[in-house]
Amino acid sequence: MYSNKENVNILTALLVAHGISDAVVCPGSRNAPIVHNLNECGTVRCVPVTDERSAGFVALGIALATGRPVVVCVTSGSALLNLAPAVAEAAYRHVPLVVVSADRPQAWIDQLDGQTLPQGDALGRFVRRAVSLPEPVDAVSRWHCNRLVNEALSFATLRLPAPVHINVPITEPLFDFTVAELPAERSFSHVALDDSPCRCQALEEAFERAERPMVVIGQMPPGVVGRRLIDRLSRRAVVISEPLGSDRGAIPADEVLYAIGDDAALMPDMTVYAGDTVVSKRVRGFLRRAGAPAYLLSADASQAADPTMSLARVVDCGSLGGVSGVLESLASDGENQPQRQAYIDRWAALAALAEANRADFEPPFSQMAVVKYFEEQLDDYPADFHVHYANSSAVRLANIYAGHYVWCNRGVNGIEGSLSAAAGFSVAVPDVVFCVIGDLSFFYDQNALWNTSLRGNLRIVLLNNRCGGIFHILRGLEGSPARDSMVAAGHNADSRGICTQNDIGYLRAANMAEMQLGIVTLMTRQSDRPMLLEVFTDADEDGRAMREYYRRLRRTIGEGR
Repeated sequence: MYSNKENVNILTALLVAHGISDAVVCPGSRNAPIVHNLNECGTVRCVPVTDERSAGFVALGIALATGRPVVVCVTSGSALLNLAPAVAEAAYRHVPLVVVSADRPQAWIDQLDGQTLPQGDALGRFVRRAVSLPEPVDAVSRWHCNRLVNEALSFATLRLPAPVHINVPITEPLFDFTVAELPAERSFSHVALDDSPCRCQALEEAFERAERPMVVIGQMPPGVVGRRLIDRLSRRAVVISEPLGSDRGAIPADEVLYAIGDDAALMPDMTVYAGDTVVSKRVRGFLRRAGAPAYLLSADASQAADPTMSLARVVDCGSLGGVSGVLESLASDGENQPQRQAYIDRWAALAALAEANRADFEPPFSQMAVVKYFEEQLDDYPADFHVHYANSSAVRLANIYAGHYVWCNRGVNGIEGSLSAAAGFSVAVPDVVFCVIGDLSFFYDQNALWNTSLRGNLRIVLLNNRCGGIFHILRGLEGSPARDSMVAAGHNADSRGICTQNDIGYLRAANMAEMQLGIVTLMTRQSDRPMLLEVFTDADEDGRAMREYYRRLRRTIGEGR
C-alpha cells in the first residue's frame, strides 16, 4: 500500500517510469511518506544513511558507479542544506543526483514553525532545475505536478548530466498508507537529433504512424519557417500557424474551431509543436482537449514547455536552424494513407471556407475595417517593410488579416512597450516599420516617441476607440457597471498633443473615407520624421463588427459542409 498523498504518488510513479533504481534515504517524519513509497514500489533499491552530508556523497558514489540518476531523499528544514557539498560536487562533475526534499506547506514557511525554511531554491545555481510540487486538488494541479516532476527528471540527463531538486510540500496527517496502486502517469523525456543532421528517428516514426498528424507553428523569428516549408508540410499534415511564426500569414484554425467546435474528426492523434506561444486561446484549448501525444521541437531543450498538456517528447534541436531542419525532414515527399489524407482534406476544405469568409466579409467602419484595409494596401507596397502589432485586439486582428510575418511582444503579452519595441526596431533598420496599436497601449507607452533618434521610416496606425476595446467583446462583462470606466479604462484622450510635442506628423480619421485616405497617405508621404494616423472608432461598433464576422463565418462553414 502507498501513501495517500497525491503528489508523493505522482513523484514515485514517475521516478519508476524514468528508470530510477537507487535511492539514498535519510531519516525523518516529513519525508516518511516518500521513503515508504520508494521502499514499497519494489523497483528501487533504498540505501539508508543517517547523516545527510554523507548521504549526498553516497548517492554521488552510486551514480558514478552505475552511470544513472540516483535519488537522495531528506526531510524538511536544515537537512536539505547538508546536501549542498555533494550537490556542488555533482554539478561540477556532471553527475545526475536527484535531490528529493520533503517540505512543510507553504503557509508555514517563516512562521516560526519547526523545521521550516525556504527550501525551493535552497541549492541555488548548483542544480539545473529546482521545482516545488503542488499538493493537487484538481486536474490542472495534477498536470502541473506531473509536468514539474517530468521536467526535473528529464533535465537530470539532458546533454551533460546535472543535479536537480524536487521539493515536496506535504500536509499532515503524514502516515496514511491506504492507496493500493501508484497512478498511471504520463512521462516525457528529451531526445536528441540523430547523427544525420536535423533528423530524429523517434519523431519520424511516430509521424509516419499517425493517421491525424498536426503541426503547430508558434511564435518564432522570421525566416525559420517560411511559406514554402508550410506549403510542403501541409501536404503531409494539418498545419496551424499564425503570422507571428511564419511569413505564410494566418491559417484560419481559430475561425474553423469557432464554427465547428470540438469535432472529434478534427482532433489530431499526434502533434508536432514548434516555437513559442500561439495567440489563439481557442487553438490552445483545442490542443489541450485533444490530448494527443505531443513532440515539442526546441532550439533549447532546457527551456522546453508543455503547451498542449500532453507532452510526450522534447526533441532537442540545438538551434532554430535545427528546428527548421526537423520540420523539413517531416515535409519530405511521401504517400499518405487514406485516413491521413481524409483528415488533411477535411481541414483544408473548412479552412478554404473560412478564407472565403475572410475575403468576402466587408466590415462596417471599425477597427476591423482599418486593419483589413491596411493589410490590403500592404499587398502591393513597393518598399521593404516590417509590421509590429501591439497586444490585445490589435494582434488578434492581425491573426485574421495579416498575410506576412508579424512582430509582437507575445513573450508575456503585456500592453506596455509595443510602441517602444517598434521604435527601437525602426532605429536599427532602413526599411519602413509600421506599428498598429490600440489606444491604451499607445498612451501607456507614449514616451517611445520622446526620442531624437527616430526617423521617417516609423509609421503608426493608432486605433482609438477610447477604451480597452477587447473588453467589449468578452461575453458576460457587459453586465458589470464597472466595465466601461474601470475595467476597460474609458477615456477621452487623443494623440495630437503628443505628436506635436515630439515632432510626429499627425493624421486623423473618423469615418471610412478618411481612414482609407489616411492609410494611403501614411504609406506614401515622404517625411524625415515619424508619422501617425489616429483612427477614431466606437468600441460597441468594433465589437459588433467582430461578432458579425464570426456569425457569418459559422453560417458560411455550416452551409458549405
